[in-house]
Amino acid sequence: MGKHVVVIGAGPAGLETSASLAKIGFNVTLVEKEETTGGHLKKWHALFPVLLSGHEALETIQKGLSSAVKIQTSTKITGLEEVNDYFTVTGHNGWQAKADAIVLTTGFQLFDARRKEEYGYGIYENVITSADLEELLASGKPLVNRHGNKPERIGFVHCVGSRDEKVNNLHCSKVCCITAVKQAIEVKQMLPEAEVFCFYMDLRMFGRHYEELYKEAQEKYNIQFIRGRLSESTEDQDGNIIVKVEDTLLGKPLRIKTGLLVLMVGMEPTAKTKSLVKKLGLQQVSDGFIQPVDEVLRSNCTEIPGVFVAGTCSGPKSVADTLADARSAALAVADFLKK
Repeated sequence: MGKHVVVIGAGPAGLETSASLAKIGFNVTLVEKEETTGGHLKKWHALFPVLLSGHEALETIQKGLSSAVKIQTSTKITGLEEVNDYFTVTGHNGWQAKADAIVLTTGFQLFDARRKEEYGYGIYENVITSADLEELLASGKPLVNRHGNKPERIGFVHCVGSRDEKVNNLHCSKVCCITAVKQAIEVKQMLPEAEVFCFYMDLRMFGRHYEELYKEAQEKYNIQFIRGRLSESTEDQDGNIIVKVEDTLLGKPLRIKTGLLVLMVGMEPTAKTKSLVKKLGLQQVSDGFIQPVDEVLRSNCTEIPGVFVAGTCSGPKSVADTLADARSAALAVADFLKK
């Protein structure tokens, strides 16, 4: 149609938005600050609830791209300006483009677990994050702790950096609970003799098959779920992690020794999202993510005509929800440009 759309961010949302726009007939430039596309998905081992290979999912998404999509990697956006009825987009390396519309797909960043010092991440070697564990699972290497031992007991701590006033994150990251269940099952499959505990506030199993996976975790794999927020982690002389938690259902404190403690880190808006929000003068939700015009009826539209959002830059989403949102964003762009 002769119209040009610039998509900023080449994670799953950016890839799917670009592919969908190209199928409609637009020329698309997909800009990514990293050397390769894929975002967080390229490091993910398996996707809930069916344990689809992350590599296979990314490969399938990338195959949807056509020659109408030009990919510009290793480019950080430094300038974004509206000029009459188009936008100019500038990169740090001198790259520049004119666009009839822009789609922000800048994704999310993981909460820095070091901000929760009481949990011991960055202090004790055998405290890792859910992202660390996912990379370990994807590597195909034996599941051992940082001391080279197979852990006899593994703990998963939910809501690290989410629903926490102390770190100024009141929002729920949506995917942490089901990710913990998924990873607990994978750990149990690798280490059948190990004891696995999940320490949770509330279990939010909102998606199809999530509740079934949770039930399977208990009945088939004997994973133990303890309701109560972790208060403190310490390390003994052998490198084991001692966790202190109150079981709020039984109303008593617990002290459990684990060989590996996994922190389920939540989602936060990226620095790039915040930077682009400032450059364009967009509105933000209280949690820092981009505020769409209407979260129900126009969830991909911003208050600036021609600027759209897709994926987790507007709030936490699963990969499946992200892909659906990306396709929706492409239709919103098409509707705007056709008018």
